[in-house]
Amino acid sequence: MKPHLLTTFASFVLTLTPLLAQEPEHIRDLIYSKHDGVALTMDVFKPANPNGAGIIKIVSGGWKSNHNGINDGGWPKTGYTTFVVVHGSQPRFQVEEIVADLNRAVRFVHANAAQYGVDPLKLGVTGSSAGGHLSLMLATRGGPGDAAAKDPIDRESSAVQAVACFYPPTDYLNWFAEGDNAVGIGRLAAYAGAFGPKATTEEGREKLGRDLSPIYWVHKGQPPIFIVHGDADPQVSLTQSQRFHKRCEEIGTPCEVFIREGAGHGGWQEMGEDTVRMTEWFDLQLLGKQPAKPFNLGITSGPSTPINKPGTR
Repeated sequence: MKPHLLTTFASFVLTLTPLLAQEPEHIRDLIYSKHDGVALTMDVFKPANPNGAGIIKIVSGGWKSNHNGINDGGWPKTGYTTFVVVHGSQPRFQVEEIVADLNRAVRFVHANAAQYGVDPLKLGVTGSSAGGHLSLMLATRGGPGDAAAKDPIDRESSAVQAVACFYPPTDYLNWFAEGDNAVGIGRLAAYAGAFGPKATTEEGREKLGRDLSPIYWVHKGQPPIFIVHGDADPQVSLTQSQRFHKRCEEIGTPCEVFIREGAGHGGWQEMGEDTVRMTEWFDLQLLGKQPAKPFNLGITSGPSTPINKPGTR
């Protein structure tokens, strides 16, 4: 190779190396649980410049999860080691089992936190729709492990320290309006398999509705919660987040809801902005870093722009 070509090539390598160094290390298919002949996995994305905190990102829509939905969500760019969790999908696995699996996933992160350079007391969780519901279930029902468990992972805590999520279901007994039971019936009749045989009786639906609805488990010691929800959501009513916020206010635990005006079930251009705000929420709650614009722990709103707005390119 000619000298000037060597110089050019060396210059190219030196230019490219810092860019490559910024890419997070991607660790694939860590098994966090095995049952019913299935291995459940998570991927870990380790940032180039870790801040010592972690984000658990739940891959879930309609309580279905698959490896095609795995991505780091941009969290490693802001220093967060990101644990992307795939769970068993309904109808083979019901929501009760999925909630238990997510608790197991968090216990796995706690047990292996040191290996991935994460403080187990600085964990956030995020998700959208069903992933938001599962995030709130961890917030309201996560907690100490079983000290007598044979498996050391099951002895670990499933607690998280902060939540930021999109349009989460919070109350299956009052879906769009008071008394609108959606535990495998009514508006969620198509999800009957997700709730299983317990949902075939009125008594079973009442119990499942309370067990699986975060609103009934709000308590003083839960982590701070940030929610973004569209006011034109046809699938998960905005009232779900509004009532959840009201309950948090009654108990006196931090919760903020940001409403995207005219937005449906995702698909608005400002979701990137909302994710930036979620990053600021995690920075505040996990790292003590104050945002430029303070959070008010109330309900606020802002306009949305549909991604596929008719008449635009």
